[in-house]
Amino acid sequence: MTRSSDVNTSEPVIRFREVTKSFGERRRRHVVLNGVSFSIPRGRTTVIAGGSGQGKSVTLKLILGLMRPDSGHIYVDGQDVTTLRGAQLRSLRTRFGVLFQGAALFDSLTVFENVALPLRERTKLSEQEIREKVMATLRQLELEGHEEKFPAQLSGGMKKRVGLARALQLEPEIVLFDEPTTGLDPLMTQEIYDLFSRTQQRLGYTAVIVSHDIPKVFDLADRIILLNRGEVDVFDDIEEIVHSTKPYIREFAEMTMGDMFADNSGKKGCSDE
Repeated sequence: MTRSSDVNTSEPVIRFREVTKSFGERRRRHVVLNGVSFSIPRGRTTVIAGGSGQGKSVTLKLILGLMRPDSGHIYVDGQDVTTLRGAQLRSLRTRFGVLFQGAALFDSLTVFENVALPLRERTKLSEQEIREKVMATLRQLELEGHEEKFPAQLSGGMKKRVGLARALQLEPEIVLFDEPTTGLDPLMTQEIYDLFSRTQQRLGYTAVIVSHDIPKVFDLADRIILLNRGEVDVFDDIEEIVHSTKPYIREFAEMTMGDMFADNSGKKGCSDE
């Protein structure tokens, strides 16, 4: 797990307080979050997991204020996102970097232009300053020499790197990753996770990762938030999932963690005899 002794986690950077979010009409209402409360520690990596349709991506959209909860409050460093509008909400979003599922690169722009876009839109830096900043990031993410290529000329893993480079340009305090390894083979997935870990440790931002890639993504996690049928369970260690007595968590562990769950269950069974 990613650990840093100089990170103060006494005050979480994000807090959900009794948040409810549902979709559909009354008779066919689908509740994805049902009065849930949890926190995301500052400067650490939190993984949000759960089955399809359980509200993982919805949670990210709620944090960004792209969706509003039916009830409850969401705080980012004490600011209630649910009450912000207009310029205040836009200002809050500048503190975030977002890496979307498909990297969301602009096909008509080169790698350099894609990465430079946030700087051109949100800062008053000169073109020379933008070039220096972009090239420094490309070097850090091993993308130097690819700056004039277009997204169609890149592999899936390279596109993820470019997406991360763009997400980091405004030096965000919080980076949100929405299914960042979708479509990648196992080897490239591991390389991307290693890159995420190194980057987070070096820059110290708060990382929130939504992923279906269980259990691999748990290796990055300082905290795991598991969503299921509107409920939330929070774990600070993967062993807590393996040894949970809740039926749905044991079913989740058995389905997604395979041998790891079986081995630990067997050990637990033996020790109880």
